[in-house]
Amino acid sequence: MFDAVKTMDEVISWIQNYFEENGRGCSAVVGISGGKDSSTTAALCVKALGAERVYAVLMPQGEQYDIDYSKELVSHLGIKHFIVNIKESVDAVLSAIKNGGISANRQAVINIPARIRMTALYAVSAVVNGRVANTCNLSEDWVGYATKYGDGAGDFSPLSQLTVTEVKAIGKELLPEKFIDKTPEDGLSGLTDEENLGFTYDVLDRYIREGVCEDLAVKEKIDRLHGLNLHKITLMPGFRPDF
Repeated sequence: MFDAVKTMDEVISWIQNYFEENGRGCSAVVGISGGKDSSTTAALCVKALGAERVYAVLMPQGEQYDIDYSKELVSHLGIKHFIVNIKESVDAVLSAIKNGGISANRQAVINIPARIRMTALYAVSAVVNGRVANTCNLSEDWVGYATKYGDGAGDFSPLSQLTVTEVKAIGKELLPEKFIDKTPEDGLSGLTDEENLGFTYDVLDRYIREGVCEDLAVKEKIDRLHGLNLHKITLMPGFRPDF
């Protein structure tokens, strides 16, 4: 049985140890989307470091209809925040690619904003003497539902070994449920994450933790996605000369 309180305390202690060893006196920089992962990560960092050492960065791409969730979260946590609108940067990159003789496909259009957001987070981190939090969870990482060098990057990762189910349980120990139960969407297609994946996180999480998935077609899809996306969560291979 998963013990949310015990694991929460262990994550808080882990964050404290990370900063003691890798950034004594530094602050945590967290990109806030308004969803459960970034909200829970920010709340854990506040518990570990104190609100004065946590900076939130809100990064809409033009108009973001649900940005009020993010604004309400940072107000609830009492942390300083910056709003960095990435629309002009995304448009500039897409325009430069087109001017270079190639049009961006759907995959590029999806990934460019995530990578620009990570660039913005590291810029803020440089200014405030920070360390960037990776907010990915195990379930999404398992099937590659993150952008390499985008939201998949960061300096420390409190949630990457916790499933969606476990993250939500911890989040509800820290925050009002409205910040945890908000349905995640990709922001492009109008579909939820689960609709895009073709299976629920409950099914995925049970398969990850118990190895059980009654639907063979879903099991095969999860296994295929996991294999295809291992490159996102493993160290980049490097040639080693034989001398």
